[in-house]
Amino acid sequence: MIEIGAQVDLFHPVDRVWHALTDRELLGRWFTDVESVPDAPGRLRFATADLPGFDAAVEAEVIEQQVPELITLRCQEADRRSRLTCTVKATTEGCRLSIRETLEYGEWAPPQRDGREQAYEQALNGRLPAILDWFAFQQVDLGRGDAGMTTELPVVELPGGTKPRRGTWAVLGAAGIAMLLAGGAAVWALQPDQPREATAQPTPTHTPSASGAASPTTRSAAAEPAARPSRTSSATASPSRSAGSLPPSRTPSSAPPTSAAPPAMTARYETVSTRLLGYSGEVEVANPGSAAGTEWTVVVTFSDDSEVTKVSGAEWRQEGRTVTFTGSPLAAGRSQTIRFDVRDSAPFAKGPESCTVEGNPCEGL
Repeated sequence: MIEIGAQVDLFHPVDRVWHALTDRELLGRWFTDVESVPDAPGRLRFATADLPGFDAAVEAEVIEQQVPELITLRCQEADRRSRLTCTVKATTEGCRLSIRETLEYGEWAPPQRDGREQAYEQALNGRLPAILDWFAFQQVDLGRGDAGMTTELPVVELPGGTKPRRGTWAVLGAAGIAMLLAGGAAVWALQPDQPREATAQPTPTHTPSASGAASPTTRSAAAEPAARPSRTSSATASPSRSAGSLPPSRTPSSAPPTSAAPPAMTARYETVSTRLLGYSGEVEVANPGSAAGTEWTVVVTFSDDSEVTKVSGAEWRQEGRTVTFTGSPLAAGRSQTIRFDVRDSAPFAKGPESCTVEGNPCEGL
């Protein structure tokens, strides 16, 4: 029996997450569109054909639910049949949503299984928290309104006549959804971009060596940004000529430009998704050389009150504003992706302040 799954810890109450999980309109905004199957009462069609790991639309029916903690669907996709179970459990900070899909008939090729799991992780860790944060920002009560329910998704019996556990799949009224989405769109449109404070980058000072060439001072990858130093006038002073001595070679005011050797490792940062009070980021570390690399270190600097959670792809530690990621050597031409979530009290924060790999700046920032 093949099984895949994903889970996410959310800073929202169980009831709110249950609505996002079971309301058709909300499902379409963080996972995929859902519609009823014509001439098939109780069946739903999920538009998953274009998602990673899916090669067709999925038809499903609810076979068990316990409001607001558990819902199970029996799914049919092409020649495969599976059972998808979603559970919501309260935590001290909100709740934990877990998704588990078990293959009952047919096969998933390894790339398809990996892509399918990735689709669940991206939806749970990116789009779903963004939708929930947006509703919280709007201070919308997602409980049942005075108008009551306008749609109820059917529950069918299990094979063999077993009746599902009793429960109700409640959804928001169409008018309420339209008002919420319209109000939210206005807020997003009016929300100004948060300017990122300019960080002064240090200019390395040059110290003449015995041969007359200037050697730059080194900077630790984890050091805080420093103010730009000024060059001293002595660096540009003309050398004096002593009587009876041979003319000395001319010393330039600064070292001539040299072509720096390409770094052993490169990295690119990307903000994958943003939320009201945080975001999800990725750093792709690559070895562009022709030989195997060594162990690598990525240092990312965040704002004062940022907290990094749910890191995958590297060993890591956080010390104040600085988070250090380390990883095993990469073969030539290979890469490794680090994924992490950031909790930030600044609304709609867009990313960290800096990122380096082996002391060299990451691309994308």
